[in-house]
Amino acid sequence: MTNRIQTLVLPNGVAILGESMPWLESAALSLIMPAGCIWDPPECLGLANFTCEMSERGAGSRNSREFLETLEFLGAQWSGSVSVAHTSFGAAVPHDRLFDVLPLFADLVRRPQLPQSQLEDARQSCLQEIHAIEDDLSHRALAALRERFFPTPWGRGTEGEIATIENVTYDHVQEFFTQRYHAGGAIVSVAGKFDWDATVTQIEELWGDWSAHERSTPPTADPEQGYHHLQHESAQTQIAIACPSVPYRDQNFYQARGAIGVLSDGMSSRLFSEVREKRGLSYTVSASCHSLRDYGAVLCYAGTTPDRAQETLDVLLSELNRLNDGIEQQELDRLKARIKSMLIMQQESSRARSSQMAGSWYHLGRVQTLEEIGKIIDELSCDSINAYLQAQPLQDFTIVTLGPQPLEIPSGV
Repeated sequence: MTNRIQTLVLPNGVAILGESMPWLESAALSLIMPAGCIWDPPECLGLANFTCEMSERGAGSRNSREFLETLEFLGAQWSGSVSVAHTSFGAAVPHDRLFDVLPLFADLVRRPQLPQSQLEDARQSCLQEIHAIEDDLSHRALAALRERFFPTPWGRGTEGEIATIENVTYDHVQEFFTQRYHAGGAIVSVAGKFDWDATVTQIEELWGDWSAHERSTPPTADPEQGYHHLQHESAQTQIAIACPSVPYRDQNFYQARGAIGVLSDGMSSRLFSEVREKRGLSYTVSASCHSLRDYGAVLCYAGTTPDRAQETLDVLLSELNRLNDGIEQQELDRLKARIKSMLIMQQESSRARSSQMAGSWYHLGRVQTLEEIGKIIDELSCDSINAYLQAQPLQDFTIVTLGPQPLEIPSGV
């Protein structure tokens, strides 16, 4: 079944994306704005996340309780989050409630109350998030890896730090909202059972006069990379590895995705088989393609015990290097079946599809259909992936370990 995708860019820069999925009884909305943590001032890291938290505490004429009760009454499953580049809000509702939810989201991003009386409550929520992450050792290792691998500020964590969250004032929140919550680069994506023309009319009414600021990118600084150890007395050692790859918009992205899928997708993948099943080195191991707008990476993670950490690192690096020698047909066949299954699942979820469409527009400037992605997967071959690996082998590794003692890094890594 071919889905119908339509797009429209309003004069103020808001991109409206729609995909009809008439076999569903739901409709989903994804709204993203260029208000990510790359715009946090160095002295107020976490400000984007703080502002997102404040914006959810009442919007339009509704206070926080009234806003949440209205969403619950409409049956909305909704969320708000901050990434490196964006602040995002999304919701899935019964299809006949879409027109009731859209005005609430317009209030959320255009007319949040930002109640000063709740500034300290919002601060405590942000601090609790940081404390929770401090207890998640795998998250800490991967966050440190991204910070060392990607150019500043693209490797930042969204949560900030305790000291910088303590620095945030009400004026900081108001200024961030004024400067970053605007039409330029904003995307409103809708998928599911809905009427395109009527939806566009309402979105134009709600967001058509939203002001747009000049779009820009922050200055960058070179990352440290290399090897870094985080001392932590623990019964576990966390190992995180990154190496350069291509971003999503690169024509070779799916060649890279295919290679890394052989390495890590599923229980038949190389990492699962070699690191966990055969050697019993790690309780969890994975690798994935990670893409920002202009930067791509392969991120690899394993959690193990301190006495087996060195062997685990050695095997991880060996498998990453062995991938450069190429993949086999049986491995690719398994991967294709797995990815196609995931594409089928997306066809059953309006929320997953609306989010994927927004990401596609951000990275590519257009929306890829699921059929297009399926065709790309079908055309992957061992020859094409192996040629990609020869031209762009996995190398130049950045490594972060977290545990009771540092590890030895082989020469040439």
